[in-house]
Amino acid sequence: MTDDLIIVPNIADNIWLHGLYICPDIDTITYGLAGILDKGRGWGILDDSFVFMEQMKKLGQDYWFNIGDKDLALHVVRTNFLNQGKSLSWITSWVRKMLSISIEIILPSDDHVETRIETPFGDMHIQEYWVKNSARFDVSKIIYKGIESAKANVKAVEFIKNSDLIIIAPGNPISSIGPIISFPLIRNVLESKKDKVIAVSPLLGNKAFSGPATKYMQVMGIELSPFGIASHYKDIAANLVISEFDYGYEKRIRDLGINVYKTNIVMESLQDEINLSNYLLNNLNRA
Repeated sequence: MTDDLIIVPNIADNIWLHGLYICPDIDTITYGLAGILDKGRGWGILDDSFVFMEQMKKLGQDYWFNIGDKDLALHVVRTNFLNQGKSLSWITSWVRKMLSISIEIILPSDDHVETRIETPFGDMHIQEYWVKNSARFDVSKIIYKGIESAKANVKAVEFIKNSDLIIIAPGNPISSIGPIISFPLIRNVLESKKDKVIAVSPLLGNKAFSGPATKYMQVMGIELSPFGIASHYKDIAANLVISEFDYGYEKRIRDLGINVYKTNIVMESLQDEINLSNYLLNNLNRA
């Protein structure tokens, strides 16, 4: 039941631009749940216009992060609320209710944390590296700036602690999942409940479905394979879903003490997504 579903999103992609606080991962989830996500681009609002960004370009301002006009409204509202002293959790909940979303989105923290990429051309925010510079530079180090002093959201910790099933989505294990599981309180509770944690591999063989996941994994010394994913998550997830075509990795993964499940994890259609969701719920709820 969707009423029983709660999502904990990545917050380390958040960035200040044009005086506005932008939360790409939170917003993509929000728009998706509201049924207005531009799935073709994988971000932003469907059928949005970009007059604001066109004018910013004419005025000689940075325009590498393409903000749609409807999308802009959310960033303005969020920033105004932040300036009024509202927490990011409060704002995210308010937006969810305004868009008639029943599924809760619980942030891992209300503190600002950002993924920083160290390159030969300097240290940069992950959005600058990935969007502005198209991930073309070599990477020497990846850090989650601010994670040491950030406080985990107690509500998120309690939710994970009381969950019957915890699914780690097939997002980038370094930049999407990494910041969330780097909060000590969150990681500790995942470790204590790892038999109920199921990770879905973001790889098919040694290839990522999208984005620079393999590039980041190499920097972190993680083998580019489902076995590498299993090794990376072994302390927090006792179950891993891999592609049925990756059966050759099964024994090595099982030798880590991890249960292996094989099914189609290539999401090319809405039906593929529904099938995977049903597989997780129907076959793994007893994990």
